[in-house]
Amino acid sequence: MEGERRVGVAVDFSTCSKKALKWAVDNLVRNGDHLILITILPDGYYEEGEMQLWEVTGSPLIPLHEFSDPAVMKKYGVKPDPETLDIVNTVANQKQIVVVMKIYWGDPREKICEAIDKIPLSCLIIGNRGLGKIKRAIMGSVSNYVVNNGTCPVTVVKQHDHES
Repeated sequence: MEGERRVGVAVDFSTCSKKALKWAVDNLVRNGDHLILITILPDGYYEEGEMQLWEVTGSPLIPLHEFSDPAVMKKYGVKPDPETLDIVNTVANQKQIVVVMKIYWGDPREKICEAIDKIPLSCLIIGNRGLGKIKRAIMGSVSNYVVNNGTCPVTVVKQHDHES
């Protein structure tokens, strides 16, 4: 994979993760890149069966045509929203890129840092809900943790309070 960039975007299908994804495709992704959507589900958020095989390593890389299919995604317990699918399908058609998704189970802070190393990612884009300092201190900011502990360049796309 020499010369190919693997651009990761952390997505949880929230408004701020869609904003981060949109920023990445508008400002960073270029022809020849691999766009890798990283989704983290809570521990134990899987049914019995094949997902237990992937609890430690994360899911296999799921191609765009599969994660656009609700029946396929149901087995992973993930429901990509229409806006996210529209963004990635549009960029896949406009630019010569490969779009895949990888799902991890566990603590988002640790699993995103793990994804950076295991995939490995050239860079990561992550949204930030724009929580105040007190809420961030109590809840723990995923983006702050990843910026401080990730082993690749991390860009945080902020959502301002006046946005929905």
